[in-house]
Amino acid sequence: MADSSDSVSVDMETIYLGGKEHIVRTGRGLVSVIVYGDQDKPALVTYPDLALNHMSCFQGLFFCPEAASLLLHNFCIYHISPPGHELGAAAICPDDPVPSVDDLADQIIEVLNHFRLGAVMCMGVTAGAYILTLFAMKYRERVLGLILVSPLCKNASWTEWLYNKVTSNLLYFYGTCGLVKDFLLQRYFSKEVRGSIDVPESDIVQACRRLLDERQSINVLRFLQAIDRRPDITDGLKRLKCRTLIFVGEDSPFHSEAVHMTSKLDRRYSALVEVQACGSVVTEEQPHAMLVPMEYFFMGYGLYRPCQLSGSPRSPLSPSCISPDLLSPESMGLKLKPIKTRVSSHVNNSTDR
Repeated sequence: MADSSDSVSVDMETIYLGGKEHIVRTGRGLVSVIVYGDQDKPALVTYPDLALNHMSCFQGLFFCPEAASLLLHNFCIYHISPPGHELGAAAICPDDPVPSVDDLADQIIEVLNHFRLGAVMCMGVTAGAYILTLFAMKYRERVLGLILVSPLCKNASWTEWLYNKVTSNLLYFYGTCGLVKDFLLQRYFSKEVRGSIDVPESDIVQACRRLLDERQSINVLRFLQAIDRRPDITDGLKRLKCRTLIFVGEDSPFHSEAVHMTSKLDRRYSALVEVQACGSVVTEEQPHAMLVPMEYFFMGYGLYRPCQLSGSPRSPLSPSCISPDLLSPESMGLKLKPIKTRVSSHVNNSTDR
């Protein structure tokens, strides 16, 4: 391993309070991993969506104070970036073979082995959720639980295929141009925050647009090609025995895919939270909507927010900690129906079950 923490910008280290970048050499290329927290704690591995990294995909969640206290108190965070998506990444040589989704999943096991991690909790968004689900299928003993945000599990639909084809051609010929960024923002966010002629883009969309400027178009194209060629993994979902919590935005282009995936998972171990007035990247657009479901989810592992803990925050995560009473969505406090998290643009924190 080469530790490249010296190359990480001061701003990023300030935001992440000392999170350090490690470049892990795998049999399928170099992988950037931002490690934040006490490495003696259980591990939470994250994987972002297309053209995003930990800053543009998970910053909103970790800036939400209640969610941050829940996650950072209980876990050491390992933010894995898709190849070439890390901050300051150079363009990947066009002659290098495009990795398959299996290659990307296999990189994760090499990252875990590099850091000598056992079983981990996983959190992924859309394309990243697919990669982590595939990883959980291939290496079931290394995954304790899955938190999936607007996940994919089937082949690309005709609509997605066409969208990917147009985006790929634009990336190849014009780079990360304005139209590509518009396409990506439609993928990530609801129309409400993307704005219109009369309504300006929200701060999170503007910030994401600026971060997309930093992406090398060839690197985005390669990840898009990998995820566009993904196989249908629906048949393997029933064999997943780790607990799975799925979030999906009501306005996500992948809403039906998330509902389909939930229907194929073992109901004893899974639950779906539909977030109204939200796009795909719930971690950025409405991170507060994730707090209560995650709290109930982690209670099944004996984990609580700091004010509820009476013992050591380093208590190990173990499937044996799961109470049988908590394995049903209803007892987890989650209803398999929409959860209204915002009734208007003026009310941002109400929760109506």
